[in-house]
Parts: sequence; structure tokens; C-alpha cells
Amino acid sequence: MTPLPTLVIGIVSCGRPGILRETVQELRKQSYPASRIIVCTPRASDADGLAEADGLTILRGPIGACHQRNVILDHAGDNDVIVFFDDDFLPDRNYLKVCAEVFGASPGILAATGRVLADGAKGPGFSMEEARQMLDNPRINDNPAQSSVEDAWSSYGCNMAFRIPAVQRHGVRFDERLPLYAWYEDIDFSRRLGRHGRVVRMNAAKGIHLASKTGKTPGRRLGYSQVANPIYLSRKGTFPWDHTLRSVGRNITMNLMRSLWPEPYVDRRGRLLGNGLALMDLLRGRIAPERILTL
Repeated sequence: MTPLPTLVIGIVSCGRPGILRETVQELRKQSYPASRIIVCTPRASDADGLAEADGLTILRGPIGACHQRNVILDHAGDNDVIVFFDDDFLPDRNYLKVCAEVFGASPGILAATGRVLADGAKGPGFSMEEARQMLDNPRINDNPAQSSVEDAWSSYGCNMAFRIPAVQRHGVRFDERLPLYAWYEDIDFSRRLGRHGRVVRMNAAKGIHLASKTGKTPGRRLGYSQVANPIYLSRKGTFPWDHTLRSVGRNITMNLMRSLWPEPYVDRRGRLLGNGLALMDLLRGRIAPERILTL
């Protein structure tokens, strides 16, 4: 019997050590353990309360999701698959087992993403305890009659897995021109790697995205990225122009409508201002993802 592939977990984090500690603790309970958990933060204080031990490596990297993910890739070792979890993603106990089985069964699969049972990004977010309760609830953590693996357009950044030898062979890296929160870096990476194999959704690998609102990019910067990043990726060839028009239009419309009565957990007016600044830069011919570093 062919052994299952070895998995390494990668987590980038910044500014929320409490959530990071809880997530690492929960990941140790997986039914199929990772060979190692690698955490990358820009400052030592971002990993307060964590100490390197058997199975846990703590690295430092420049601030920004793409920079930190690349640091983790450089330390992934000779493992077969790397699974990137957000520091606020709580997977079902069998997530890694399903992931190993999927990659082990089909060498052509190079990228995969799981099924998000509940996504706090669509609301105020969830606490860790709420996420645990949802995973314990069979009405939420269900097993519907659907294909266990199906082709996907891209992976979703809060939980995504990649075949390490393919990443290395094709020289795919996270694009460090997408700074800080790195809006759409997950799409860019998985679609570039997907040129060489399959990108799939693993419906039996599931979890809860807490979408904690601490440690996030300020509204003005994120609003600029909502316009600048899709345009940059379309020019690069990894994001179709019709997707960019829909994405930019949807985000501007949402920010405009809700800026009148904004949610307490979203800086809608800051995002709308960032959208406007990006559109002005587009007209001036100087729009670029890195411009958020000057805002």
C-alpha cells in the first residue's frame, strides 16, 4: 500500500498572538498529524506565548502575507504537500487526513482548497468557541451527497494546499508586489500553479473561517487593493478582465451603499476612499498594488 503524502502546515500571522496560539493548539488535534507546523510573523511579539518545540517552527519574515508565505515555502523541507491555513481558520479534525488522501490518490492534483462551512468574513466574525460549537454541530458540519473532489477555479486563501515538488519545479512564488493583506494572492498563486495540473475543491476537507477583525489592513489601504490588485493581476494574465470588472464594480457598489450605514466591524468609508484613490491613479496611469504602502 502506497503511504500517504507528508504534509506541512504553514501559517502567516501579524498582530494577533492570542488567536494564533489557540489555532496552533487546535491543529495539534488533527487525526492525521502534519510533520511540522511552520509559523511566520514579522515580529517576535506576534507569536507571544508560542515556543519552538517538536513539530513547531517559528520564523520571522517581512510584513505581508506574500513575503511571509514565501519564507515558509523556503523552509517546507522535503514534505510532499504544504497546507496554508489562516491563523483564524479552524479545520475539522479530519481535514489533513482528507487532504493527504486526495493528493495521494491523484498525482495530477497540484492545488486544492477545502469547504468553508461558515465564513466570518461575511459578518462580524466568530470566536474560537463559536467555531468549535459549529464543528460539533452535525447540521453545520455536514456530509452532503456531493462529489468528494471537484475541479475549482482557484483556491481560497484561508485554507489551501499545494504539491511542494510542483511548486519548486515550476518556480511558483507568491507575488511580493501584492503587499500587506495581499488581496487575491491566493487566486494568483493557485492559477499560476494550475497551468501545470489540476486545482480542486475537497468537499470532505472542511472548517470554519473565524475572520477575526483584529490585525487587518486599514480600510483605505484595503479599498485601494480592491481596485489595484485585480487590475494588476489582469494585466499579468492570472485574473480575467471580466472578473476584474465584476469584482471592482461589486466592491465599489457595496462600499458606497453601506457607507451610509456602515457595519461596526467594517471601515466602509475608508474602503470607499481607497477605491476612489485607486480609480484616480488608474486615470493618471500610475495605479500599482504597492501604492498602499504610501497611504
